[in-house]
Amino acid sequence: MRQKKWTTLAVSLILAMVLTASGGSGENQTEATDAQTSAEQASAEQTSAEQTSAEQPASQDAAEEVEIIVFAAASMTETLTEIKGTYEAENPGVKITYNFDSSGTLKTQIQEGADCDLFISAGQKQMNQLDKNASADVNTEGLDFVAGDTRINLLENKVVLAVPEGNPKGVESFDQLAQLLKEKSVFMAMGNSDVPVGQYTQKILAYYELSEEELAAAGCITYGTNVKEVTTQISEASVDCGVVYCTDAFSAGLQVADSATAEMCGQVIYPAAVMKNAKQAEAARAFLDYLTTAPAMEVFEKVGFSAVK
Repeated sequence: MRQKKWTTLAVSLILAMVLTASGGSGENQTEATDAQTSAEQASAEQTSAEQTSAEQPASQDAAEEVEIIVFAAASMTETLTEIKGTYEAENPGVKITYNFDSSGTLKTQIQEGADCDLFISAGQKQMNQLDKNASADVNTEGLDFVAGDTRINLLENKVVLAVPEGNPKGVESFDQLAQLLKEKSVFMAMGNSDVPVGQYTQKILAYYELSEEELAAAGCITYGTNVKEVTTQISEASVDCGVVYCTDAFSAGLQVADSATAEMCGQVIYPAAVMKNAKQAEAARAFLDYLTTAPAMEVFEKVGFSAVK
C-alpha cells in the first residue's frame, strides 16, 4: 500500500515538472499528457503484478490443505499404500492419510468422534453398525455416520488357511484342520471376535461343529487383534497354522493350504462409504470413485482381491 502511494506521488511530480518546463504550450501539453499516461500505465501494471503475486500463494496454500483421512481394514495396507502414491501424483494438492486397523477398532474410533472422511471395512457388520439404513438388529444403537448414497461394495476377498514355511505340522486342508482340532493336536491362530477375519473363522468352526470356547480352553487357539497380527504369528512359526485373507497371505509370502468356500463362511465383502461428518466429503467421494477404476482394481487384483460379483 505504501509503495502504491509513492508511485502515485511520482506520477504527480513528473506531470508538474513537464507542465512547468513546457510553459503550458499545446505541443508540450501533449507531451505532459503522454508522460502522465505512461506513468499511470506503469503504476497499474505494478499494482496488477502485486495482486497476482499475492493471490498465487493463497491458491497454492488452499490446494495443499485438501487432506483425505481414510480409515481402512488392515488387510488393505499394501494395496492402498501403493494407490496413494499414484493418486497423489495425479492430483497435486491432495494428501491421503490412512489409519489401518481392524474394522471393529476403526468403527469404534469413528463412533467416538475421530476424524474420518472415508471408511473401508473388511466386513459388512462394522459398516452396518454405523449406518442408519441397516437393520436395527445390527445397528443396535441407531448410529448415523454413513452417507448412504456413497456406500458401495468395493471388493471381495477370500479366507484361507495359511501355514508357516515348510508346513511343519503338515496341515493341508480345512477338513484336516477340523480333525486335528477335534483331537486337540494343533495350535491355530485366528482373529478376535470383533475382527472380521475372526468372525469368518468362527463361522468355519461352526460349520465343522467345533466349540471355540473348548478349543481356546484346551490351548488350541491363540488370537490376534487384527489380521496382520495373525499373519505375523504364522510367519514367525509361533503357531501351526492360521486363518487369514488370501491378500495378507500373498503380501507376507505365506504358504496357502486351503481356501474357505462361501458355504463355510459366506462372501468376504469389503464395503466402503464416505462419512456424513467428513470434512473433505467431495475429495473423499472422488477418491472412492478412483478406487473403482481399472488402474486401482489392477493393484487390488494382483494380491488377490476381486471385484464383487
